Amino acid sequence: MNSVSPSSVQYLQSQEDLCPLDSQRQLHPRSSEHVNSWNGCDSAEKPQQNEPDEVDKIKAKLMTAWNNVKYGWVVKGRTNFSKTSPIFLLGRCYCFESEADSPSSPDTGYETGDNQNAPPTSVELFRKDFASRIWLTYRREFPQLEGSALTTDCGWGCMLRSGQMLLAQGLLVHLLSRNWTWPDALLSLESEAEPRSPSRSNTANWPTFSEVLGSPLDRSRSLRESHRAAVPETRARRRDNIAQYRTDKEEMEHRKMISWFGDHPKAPFGVHQLVGYGKSSGKKAGDWYGPSIVAHIIKRAVEKVEDSEYLNLTVYVAQDCTVYKGDVLNLCEIRLKAGTVPDLDWKSIIILVPVRLGGETLNPVYMQCVKEILKLECCIGIIGGRPKHSLYFIGFQDDFLLYLDPHYCQPVVDVTKRDFPLESFHCISPRKLSFSKMDPSCTIGFYAKTKEDFENLCKNVSMVLGSSSLKEKYPIFTFAEGRAQDYGLDDLCTRKPDKTVLISKSGRPGKSKQNSTDEFVFL
Repeated sequence: MNSVSPSSVQYLQSQEDLCPLDSQRQLHPRSSEHVNSWNGCDSAEKPQQNEPDEVDKIKAKLMTAWNNVKYGWVVKGRTNFSKTSPIFLLGRCYCFESEADSPSSPDTGYETGDNQNAPPTSVELFRKDFASRIWLTYRREFPQLEGSALTTDCGWGCMLRSGQMLLAQGLLVHLLSRNWTWPDALLSLESEAEPRSPSRSNTANWPTFSEVLGSPLDRSRSLRESHRAAVPETRARRRDNIAQYRTDKEEMEHRKMISWFGDHPKAPFGVHQLVGYGKSSGKKAGDWYGPSIVAHIIKRAVEKVEDSEYLNLTVYVAQDCTVYKGDVLNLCEIRLKAGTVPDLDWKSIIILVPVRLGGETLNPVYMQCVKEILKLECCIGIIGGRPKHSLYFIGFQDDFLLYLDPHYCQPVVDVTKRDFPLESFHCISPRKLSFSKMDPSCTIGFYAKTKEDFENLCKNVSMVLGSSSLKEKYPIFTFAEGRAQDYGLDDLCTRKPDKTVLISKSGRPGKSKQNSTDEFVFL
């Protein structure tokens, strides 16, 4: 399940010379909140308010031990994907059917190393794209969470991890672009590929979690070194220095971005900070978080970043299943003292839309609309999952959702080190879930870099929501002109549900029991 990290040597070579001063700036939470937890990773050793008693510590240790056993291993099994149906991954489409019939690649491109000069197949492109997404899972042995005895989020933090992954995808697109892929992703896939005989079947198998987790990293490193040695010296001299500079700079941005999600108190988007921001809504470490609450926690985390001008990003959370354009413009438009400056008078934005697509189960009438949304390149994924089992949805094939799963407990990684390993932050084993098993409570994410991108987002998403197949149904959410009252995180759980409407499977309004764990406007 882990993919291969780049050699640490490439990060020891004059990093100061590779990027300007601004790219070395680190994000930190503002010092006005959570002061006790920002004094470094040793803050757990200092006296804290609400210090847990001995009974709580014993309970936490027992629960931690059980969750480490429960989530510290994975079941053997392969995920089969159809060769005749396209796979959609965050706005990109990959078709395998033509390659399945090609005599040069009968097994849909698994033999990636036979012809180095051949263009990459759709299977290779898809696997590299998937492996480039940032994967954030349960961690253990991190500094104690403030106000508790917990040193792991196993068993309760999956929704926070899914929210982290959605935010990480937004940051990847914001800082690097949707076209960026991790340079070592295919190297990892090549090192893990097993010889396979030609097959005429209509399914393609991906590696099992156990195969990936049990692979030695030395194999991939030796492949990298042998590949470098094979490159002729004359070719190395002709290499474009500007392109190499850009690649190295992007890789450092990638590494720095992952460090923002580190499991220590000073990481701006780490679990320690997110748990702190959830306290105002009555949540604490060890509680289960719903997708709507996590959307507001993400918004607050981005707002509280100390150097927000460097990030130049804001987050908007839709209210009552409505995106109010006036509120978005108010967040994004920057009023400068010296007037407007092109490309500097607009903040990029992540739009989060909490919705509930049915009562106790997913309403089938919304399945096609969810598919169409995942086809849009402005979509950065969906925080959802099965009941009490959060997943991060990033695509689909036929009637199955493609996802990244946070339910795997890994040791904490010290991201404060200069060359910390990256292999546990990328997954090369795709998994899928039937739409029928999807929990109706979810939060949909979108990203717009410029004002023009936001206008195109409104146009394209509105077309999907108002498509002919859904004309006579209630839309998942809507766009509206003007502004709405700003409901804060504290008001989220206190709003009365008397104005909500539920669509039954027949498409008619009806009554349904409200889920006690989530706060949504029923559709």
